[in-house]
Amino acid sequence: MAAATATNKRMTQTKIIDHLADKTGIKKTDAKEFFNALSALATSEVKKNGEFTLPGFGKLVKVKRKAREGRNPATGQPIKIPAKTTVKFRLGKAMKDAVGG
Repeated sequence: MAAATATNKRMTQTKIIDHLADKTGIKKTDAKEFFNALSALATSEVKKNGEFTLPGFGKLVKVKRKAREGRNPATGQPIKIPAKTTVKFRLGKAMKDAVGG
């Protein structure tokens, strides 16, 4: 049973970079540099345009949440949750179809 659990662990950033370097035949440092550049590009594009599409995966979209009322889980007292801007990831159709979602 323990062996099955070990194989179902999430991939860490290091493991992803190792895998990409191995599959593409590039150095791990180059794979990490690419990964970091992609992350920086996604961040700047979402800030500038409100969205960033990653072909084959989906889209990062900037979303404005309205202020709302919530509850303190410890006391049950109502609290005001302020409005804020956040980022959501919308899965692309190809990825949804591939994973069965």
